[in-house]
Amino acid sequence: MEITAKQLRIQPGRIISQVENGQEITITYRGKPRAKLIPIRDRKNINPPDTDDELFGMWKDKKEAENVEEYIRTLRKGRKLC
Repeated sequence: MEITAKQLRIQPGRIISQVENGQEITITYRGKPRAKLIPIRDRKNINPPDTDDELFGMWKDKKEAENVEEYIRTLRKGRKLC
C-alpha cells in the first residue's frame, strides 16, 4: 500500500493499525517513495548491540575513553580561562 506524507499526518492512527495488522506501507513525498513502515514482528534483525560495559561504535577505538567515568569528568571540567 502507498500513502502520501499528508495522509500520514492526517490519519496516523488508522495507518499504524494497518501496519500492526501486518501490512507494509510505503510513504511517498511529491510522488516519490521516501520511507517504508513495516510491522516489527516481521523484522529479522532486531538484536541490539551487546553493551555489557563495552564501548561500541565510534567510541570503540578511543584510548582516552577506556575509563569512561574519568573521561566524562575531564570533559565536564571545561577549559581554564587565562
